[in-house]
Amino acid sequence: MSANSNGRWAFEPAAIPSLPIRGSDARFPVHRIYCIGRNFAAHAIEMGHDPNREPPFFFQKNPDNLVTDGKFPYPDRSEDVHFEIEMVVALSKGGKNIPIDRALDHVFGYGVGLDMTRRDLQGEAKKLGRPWEIGKAFEASAPCSEIIPVTEIGHPTQGRVWMKCDGEQRQEGDLNQMIWKVPEMISYLSDYFTLAAGDVIFTGTPAGVGGVKRGNVLVGGVDGVTELNVTVV
Repeated sequence: MSANSNGRWAFEPAAIPSLPIRGSDARFPVHRIYCIGRNFAAHAIEMGHDPNREPPFFFQKNPDNLVTDGKFPYPDRSEDVHFEIEMVVALSKGGKNIPIDRALDHVFGYGVGLDMTRRDLQGEAKKLGRPWEIGKAFEASAPCSEIIPVTEIGHPTQGRVWMKCDGEQRQEGDLNQMIWKVPEMISYLSDYFTLAAGDVIFTGTPAGVGGVKRGNVLVGGVDGVTELNVTVV
């Protein structure tokens, strides 16, 4: 019997976006994706911004932008698609106005993701003062690893964040260089949104972002968390 056979839905609902969980047959259902911008000083500088600590800002990707099959299809309407390697935080519960000292209680686990960006389209949007979604929230723009539970790795506060393209080192930083730390991100977001179980946060990228082309192999990771291997197709 289909989900629409009883007339409950106008058409078959889409599948719930989800991520694999290390050591479990269960999957992590994704509610929303929040991404923090310019959270590493060196990356802020390379993007032409002041690296001084300013209030954090976030943009969103769509949950169904996630891909876990190790493939990134080069998107249409762009000639300048960039990689950005990031640690990913997966929440097991949410709320509003979460205190910083309780924020980590809401974390289920961590992973590694790529915030793939149509940089040319993002640049045009910036010039016009428009939202970034056309450059950030396109199909398959969020390749992601499995989620590693906190019970296995704890809460990483330091560890190399790195990315290689076809074996060449392109990005390298450390979690301890993040301007806004994970508890601060969770607390700040909860002041403006009602966070929920299944929310995912991309925590920012170090310097060295760059363009990709079809056939490139991207390998990156966060030491102490996991690695991610993606082929541009």
